[in-house]
Amino acid sequence: MIKQAGLPEQELPAGAFYIVGLPIGNVGDITLRALWVLSHADAVAAEDTRETRKLLDRFGLDVRLLSVREHNERHGADQIIALLEQGKRVALVTDAGTPAVSDPGARAVDAVREAGYRVVPVPGASAVVTALSAAGLLGQGFTFAGFVPPQAKARRKALEILAGRSEPFVLYEAPHRITDLLQTLAETVEPERGIVVAREITKKFETFVKLRGDELSAWADAHEPRGEYVVLVDAPAVRNEELSEADMKWIRALGEELPASRLAAAAAKATGLPRQKIYALLTKSEDDE
Repeated sequence: MIKQAGLPEQELPAGAFYIVGLPIGNVGDITLRALWVLSHADAVAAEDTRETRKLLDRFGLDVRLLSVREHNERHGADQIIALLEQGKRVALVTDAGTPAVSDPGARAVDAVREAGYRVVPVPGASAVVTALSAAGLLGQGFTFAGFVPPQAKARRKALEILAGRSEPFVLYEAPHRITDLLQTLAETVEPERGIVVAREITKKFETFVKLRGDELSAWADAHEPRGEYVVLVDAPAVRNEELSEADMKWIRALGEELPASRLAAAAAKATGLPRQKIYALLTKSEDDE
């Protein structure tokens, strides 16, 4: 199979840094090229050397491991560059998925490039693209936000900004924070907005659930958090982007009590119209007075 894929004839330059995507759950998703590169690497820089050792052992690969994680990435980059200076091949992996995508690796890649060495991507699984392919979102394009801040105030602010845009967006979340994320999201998006909650992607208990914004809270309360989550929020429904007279009446009344920014956010949630459009109408009205 290695021969049929043409791997022995492919260039595998020495003194290069290989960014290798790994499976996100199902080990069968590893690529032939990933195995080929890992088998020829002089060292593998790993987020968790224990987890990577299990994977390498599974495929009979005996390779030197370096620890390169979030809190030692600068030091790890120095180790990688020292090996590249000797003409070694170094691969970078994370516990699952593609390095430097909501995982450590970006600082190491930047340092290697700055040092003048070649960086070679070896494509593999990525949870965001895998989830998108099975979610059925109807909006065009998407914003990948990854993990939003865990603090309540910062989380709400980040979600309000994302929800105020016209394109879909994708979030990652850990099981111990998923309930808080979904509760805040329910308070932020329009009631009818489509949301897909995916968990354990490619694993035995893989689940994709499509919900509305107004169903999120009840779903979060009814399900015990398990596994890693990807939350995909579709684009808002297309609406008539003009405020009705009834809407304008209550908005003007609240305008005496709230600043324009807060009022625009509240009105956007209530009407489904873009926050920026409502804010522009409010500030224009103030200027005309």
